[in-house]
Amino acid sequence: MARHRSRANDEETSYWQSYSDMMAALLLVFVLIISFTMLQAKKQYESKEKELFSQQELIEEQQKQMEDQQKQMEDQQKQMEDQQKQLDRIIGIRSELIAALRDEFEGSDLKVSVDPQTGAITFDSNVLFDSNKYDIKETGAAFLDEFLPRYFSVLLKDSFREYVAEIIIEGHTDTRADYIYNLELSQQRALSVAKYCLDEETSSLSEEQIIDLQKIVTANGRSFSDPIYNEDGTVNLDASRRVEFKFRLKDEEMVDEMIRILNNGESENKGN
Repeated sequence: MARHRSRANDEETSYWQSYSDMMAALLLVFVLIISFTMLQAKKQYESKEKELFSQQELIEEQQKQMEDQQKQMEDQQKQMEDQQKQLDRIIGIRSELIAALRDEFEGSDLKVSVDPQTGAITFDSNVLFDSNKYDIKETGAAFLDEFLPRYFSVLLKDSFREYVAEIIIEGHTDTRADYIYNLELSQQRALSVAKYCLDEETSSLSEEQIIDLQKIVTANGRSFSDPIYNEDGTVNLDASRRVEFKFRLKDEEMVDEMIRILNNGESENKGN
């Protein structure tokens, strides 16, 4: 009996020990599973966090780009507004100057015409010169003595003077003879008129006006590069022989470029 009881106790002890070892093993496996799961979760969290951080950086970069683009658009808008103001100012000044010139010479005995678009004043060179000559004749000097003070009194007005960048005296010939001969003749005629304007001995202008004009008056010969045509397409020889007074306003080149760009933009929009 004693032996039987001792064997039963040993078996029971062995059972519980085996059970304990099994539970310990299961617990270890559970701990390992939990640890692995937590490690994986941590890695996924860090990966997601890194991904979110990258997305946040991308969003911030895109937002910065949008802000930069918005600023560029605002700057361009302001630039366009400034250019439009400048264009309006230049156009307004030119219109006022042309109107002042037309008022000055309208109804006068001087046979001059004021271009309504450019303000250029044209008169027949026969008034100033004999055929194939560039010395100003007596009747031409009398004409200039009346014309020049009236013309320059308009362009040198306080309301216009600061805007006038250049006054150009142009000589033009008809198409007879060769180009070089006419180029030299037209240049000499333009220079003769310029000298008459600026020479104190011959000029009908004041000393102050002459000093101002010396800074802005130029003389150019155009030969027969810009003839005047009749309605039938033939060259009008008499009208082609002429002298023109033109003016150029400050910033006018930039305005011309602005108009060209705007016109190109309109053409492209129509093409699209």
